[in-house]
Amino acid sequence: MNRKYGIASGLLLVVLMITLLFNGCKSCSTTEPVNDLNVDVSKDNTELVDDINKAKQIFQAIPSPLESAMLIKSTGAKFNQTLLNPLGNADSYATSRSMALNLGVYTCDLSFTSLYEQTQLIIDYMNASKKMAEGLGILRAIDQATIDRLEQNINNTEVIMEIVSETFMNSSSDLVDNGQPAVAAMVLVGGWFEGLYIATQLVDMKDFNGNKLVGRIIDQKLSIDILLNLLDENKGNPAIDELIIQVQKLKAVFDKINLTTSPIRPEYVETTNTTYLKSEVKSNLTPEVFAELAKTVAEIRGTFVK
Repeated sequence: MNRKYGIASGLLLVVLMITLLFNGCKSCSTTEPVNDLNVDVSKDNTELVDDINKAKQIFQAIPSPLESAMLIKSTGAKFNQTLLNPLGNADSYATSRSMALNLGVYTCDLSFTSLYEQTQLIIDYMNASKKMAEGLGILRAIDQATIDRLEQNINNTEVIMEIVSETFMNSSSDLVDNGQPAVAAMVLVGGWFEGLYIATQLVDMKDFNGNKLVGRIIDQKLSIDILLNLLDENKGNPAIDELIIQVQKLKAVFDKINLTTSPIRPEYVETTNTTYLKSEVKSNLTPEVFAELAKTVAEIRGTFVK
C-alpha cells in the first residue's frame, strides 16, 4: 500500500504520538488540554521544527490495526473477547472481498489480543490471519516461520508487537506488488473499522462525559476523508464501490461532530527542564450522535464479518 497512508513501520510510533497529542476531544461543549508530549529541549531547534513538520504530515495517516489497539489500551479500556470476530468465521470467507476485509479485521483482533497478553488467542488469531493471507495468495506475508516465531516468543510482548506490525505491512505490500491495490485497500478498511468498532463498543455510556476513549474515537473523524480518497483511487471495482457507499454513510455521522482546535503552544516546566506542546480541542459530540455513530459502525462491520 502507498506509504503515505501510514503502513510503513517507521511511522507507527509517531502516528501514535501525534494522535495522543491531539486527543483532547472530550464530551459535549467541553474544553480540555490534550495529553502532554515531552520534547527534549536540548535538541537543535531546526531538528525540532523538522520533527514537528513531519509529525503533522504523519497525523494525516490512517491508524493501522496495531495503532488502533494501542490507542484503545491507552485509555485504560478492558479486554473483551466477545467483541472480536469469532475464529470459526474464518472458514466461511471465500471471496477476495471477504478475505481481504477480514484479514484486516483479524489483524486488528490479533493486535488487541497481543496488547492484552491473551496468549492462546494471539496464536489463534495469527492462524486466522494466515488463513486469509493464504486465500489471497500472499503466502509470504504470514508463513509458518512467522507462526513458529510467534509461538517461540509468546511471552515477549515486544517481539509479538514487532511480528504483528510486520504481518500487516507485509500483507499490504505483497498485495500491491502482486497488482492488487484494491484488495490492499480493503485490508486497510477492514482493520480500521474493526478498531473503531471495538472502541465504540467499549465506551461506557454511564461515564460518557470526559471519557478518554470517546476522545480517541472522535480523532477518527480526521481519517474519513483519507479513507475515501484511498478508495476513490480504486473505484470501478464493485467491492470498492460498495465500500465507498458504506464509508460515506459513516462520514455523514462524523460530519455531525464539529471540532475546534487551538494553536499548539509550548509550555516550559523548569523543574524538569522539559517543554510540553499543548493544545485544546472542543467537540460538540452528544451521547445521541455517539450512539448513532456506534450503531452505524456496528452495522457496516457486520457486513464484513457475517
